[in-house]
Amino acid sequence: MSGFGRDADWFRNIEATSPAEVDIGTQHFNAAHRILSIAEAAEVLRLYEQRNRIMTPIVRKVLSRLLGWRYTGSDEERTRVVEQLPLVAFRQQA
Repeated sequence: MSGFGRDADWFRNIEATSPAEVDIGTQHFNAAHRILSIAEAAEVLRLYEQRNRIMTPIVRKVLSRLLGWRYTGSDEERTRVVEQLPLVAFRQQA
């Protein structure tokens, strides 16, 4: 998720270049990427909240702060979230 929307430097960089370089802990690799559709992104957020119920109140508070409006987790709000804060899928290239 791009916490600062489509204007975030890292988001604009991956749109402009491919493959993206990804660092996760000590791993470093090139990755193909794609920006998730609104429907895909909303489902990813819904499943994340479902799997991480203990963290959900914190996630909603942080997202509310980033978004500038109170996010409570409804389907309509979830769609609105991912319209403002796009999600990117990365896949390690062979």
